[in-house]
Amino acid sequence: MYTNRYACIVFLLLAGAAFLTSGCKKKDMSMKLNEPRNIKGVISYKRSFPDLNDKHLGAAKQIGIRPVSSREEAGRMAGRLEKVDSCDVFDVDSLTHSIPYLVPQAHSLLTSIGQNFLDSLANKGLNPNKIVVTSVLRTKEDVKRLRRRNGNASQNSAHFYGTTFDVSYKRFCKVEDPDGRPTQDVSSDTLKLVLSEVLRDLRKSEACYVKYELKQGCFHITARPKK
Repeated sequence: MYTNRYACIVFLLLAGAAFLTSGCKKKDMSMKLNEPRNIKGVISYKRSFPDLNDKHLGAAKQIGIRPVSSREEAGRMAGRLEKVDSCDVFDVDSLTHSIPYLVPQAHSLLTSIGQNFLDSLANKGLNPNKIVVTSVLRTKEDVKRLRRRNGNASQNSAHFYGTTFDVSYKRFCKVEDPDGRPTQDVSSDTLKLVLSEVLRDLRKSEACYVKYELKQGCFHITARPKK
């Protein structure tokens, strides 16, 4: 009788200890599935971002630098150009046919796009990802080299003026958890939808011109003159 009672007491004590231990354990929410909300994108990429080269070029000539022949010449324009480096809100790709410089207004626009994109992801319940910049300022030498690979590369491009940059809609840079915990991936298709909303809003506010580049897999973006 006493043996059975003692066994019951031990069982209850062990069960209570297990309950307390499990109650105190820190819950890891890093792998919790997100519940995305309000992701609509745009009706049509081509119709929403139809701005052709003439619009980009007109704006570029108003607020940009004069085209430069070489990278050395661009490097001497520190007063009019700002260096574009990877940061907390965007990543710069390994550039092969352009150099990472923009006029201040375009640099500010790029920063706004990156920040608005991160804010929008957070509001929609998605894990953070940064946009990836794939092309920036091109010199005449850069275009000459590019045309050897791509005969359609324009010799009359807004990229000459430091006002224009390309942002990929196929590749994004996932922001890892600072504590090293695994986080849920977000598909590039979903990220493209969110980015399109950000660009649509900035275009509607007349901050930029945007063209949807199907073959290049990017949004071609030029800052607009301020009114």
